[in-house]
This record gives sequence, structure tokens and C-alpha cells, in this order.
Amino acid sequence: MATGAAKKAAARTAQSRADKRRHILEAAVEVFANGGFHKSRVSDVARAANVADGTIYLYFKSKDEILLSIFEEAMAEMIEVVERKLAPLDDPFEKLRTFTSFHMDRVERHRSVAKVLQVELRLSHTFMREYKPTKLKQYLDIVGRIIEDGQRRGLMRPDVNPIIVRRALFGALDEIAMQWILTPGARYGLRESASQIADIFAAGLHPAAEASANP
Repeated sequence: MATGAAKKAAARTAQSRADKRRHILEAAVEVFANGGFHKSRVSDVARAANVADGTIYLYFKSKDEILLSIFEEAMAEMIEVVERKLAPLDDPFEKLRTFTSFHMDRVERHRSVAKVLQVELRLSHTFMREYKPTKLKQYLDIVGRIIEDGQRRGLMRPDVNPIIVRRALFGALDEIAMQWILTPGARYGLRESASQIADIFAAGLHPAAEASANP
């Protein structure tokens, strides 16, 4: 009985710590998005999270670690959700459309997180010079696998390099999303952008496009 009670108490403690950590990260997202990563201080995050400054350091070693944790957790969730959305689909072109739609919908619904990931993250020397973005690679690999599957089945042109295409697709999504974030009242919507980007890449990946590319 005592062992069972101890396990339950340990589980409650672990859950409490996880909830506190998540709360700090949510507060940090708003602080970094509104005030900018470099201008923000750990004390600003603590104030927004309604915790003591020292509490932050029980969970994170530095402001940079907070930023990287936001990235890691956001990407992990995006990977999980988009994989679930793609699982029941068979057609690789439909999967490509679903991926682009999901990405832009995510940006639109989580603008503060998107701003931190697409703008503030690039200002971190730790991220740009030292950090290995494994989660980003896993996210891009999803597109790569879609293309490879389409090529194996003869549905997508075999002469394109999936590594190049996946980066080109992400680059297009990233650029459009960043301009949308930085430009209030942008003259295009993200859903419209997702549809047009998917159309362009689908047309370029169709086997018929190979003949035009190699006359």
C-alpha cells in the first residue's frame, strides 16, 4: 500500500512539474513574440508566468534554452498532428496538399508561436551556430517520404531529388508565412497561399512535367 501511495505521489509531482514547465513556456512565447527575444529578460518571463525568477532556473538553464524548448515542443507536436492527418490518406498529391494546408493553418491559429519560431529563433546565436535542429529534419522528412512514395508508385516524376523538393516546399511555406507575420494586413491569406503552393508543386511533380523539363 505504501509503495502504491508513493508512486501516486511521485506521479502527481511529475505532472505538477510538467504543468509548471508548460506554463512557463506558454508565458515565454507571448513575452518573446511581443517584446522580442533579445530585448526580453528571464525576469520578464517569470513575471508573465507569475513565478519567482529563481523558479525559471529550476526548469531551464538560460533564456536560450527556453527558446530552444519552445521550438522542440512545437515541432514535436506538429510532427505528431500532421502524421496523424496523413495516416488515412493514400494519394501522395493529397498528402502534399494536406501537409501544406496543415502548416499554414498552424501558423494562422498560433501566430505568437509562429512568430517566435520564424523570426525570433533566427536571432539566437545558439540556435543558428550550435543547435542541431533534429525535429525540423524530421518534419521535412515527412515531405521527403511523400515524394519518394509517389516516385515508387510512378505517380510523381522520378528525376527530381526529394531532398531538394522538400526544402523548396518548406522554403516557400516559410517565406510566405514570415511575410504574413511581419506584414499586418497582408494582401493574401495563408489558406489561399497553401492551396496555390500545393498546386504549383503538384504540377511540377506530375510525370507529365518531366517531358517539359527535359525536351
